Amino acid sequence: MTHSNESKQGQSKTQQVLELVRNLGMLRPRDLEPYGIHREYLRRLEQQGEIVRSGRGLYTIAEADLSEHSTMVEASKRVPHGVVCLLSALRFHNITTQAPFEVWMAIDRKAWTPQSTKLPLRIVYMSGESFHTGIDTHNIAGVTIQIYNPAKTVADCFKYRHKIGLDVALEALRECWRERISTIDELWHYAKICRVSNVIRPYLESLV
Repeated sequence: MTHSNESKQGQSKTQQVLELVRNLGMLRPRDLEPYGIHREYLRRLEQQGEIVRSGRGLYTIAEADLSEHSTMVEASKRVPHGVVCLLSALRFHNITTQAPFEVWMAIDRKAWTPQSTKLPLRIVYMSGESFHTGIDTHNIAGVTIQIYNPAKTVADCFKYRHKIGLDVALEALRECWRERISTIDELWHYAKICRVSNVIRPYLESLV
C-alpha cells in the first residue's frame, strides 16, 4: 500500500470516528471495536481539538452543548443498567426547586454496584416491580437515558422521604398536580407499587 493510500485510509477512519461520536453523543473506546477501528484515532482527534474527554474514557464533540444534563449523560454511560431517579429525575421533569450536584440513580439490588469514579453518583437500591416500572427513555445528545416518569418519581420521593426530606416530596407532589403533569390515578398507581399508599393518601386527598 502506498503512503497516499495509507493517508486516505487514516482520514477515512478519522471521519468515521467523528461521525460515531456525533451520532452517539458520547463514545467509549470499546465502542470502536465493532468497526475494527483502533483507539489511537480517539487520541489523535483529542490532540487535534476535534473531540474532548468529558469523563474518564468518555469522549464527545468539542463544541457539543450538553447543558445541565451532561453529568447525567455521563452517569448513564457509566451505569447503563441504572435509572435516573429521585432528585435528579425531579430536576429533569422540572418539578422541584432542588439542584442536586449528584446524579441519583436506581439500580436493582442484584445488579453490580458501580465502582468509584470521578462522577458524583448517589446510588439507590430498588427491587422487583418498584425498580422495573415507570421507566421512560429519553435521548439526550444521542445518548439514551432511562428516567422514572413524574408519577413514579413522586411516589419514590415519599418512599425515600427520609433520604431527601418530606418537604421535597410534598413540593414535587403539588407541582406535579398543579402543572397537570400526572393524574391522581397515575400517582395512586405508583404509590401502591412503591407501598406508600397510606403515607401519600392524605396529601392526595388534599389536592382534590
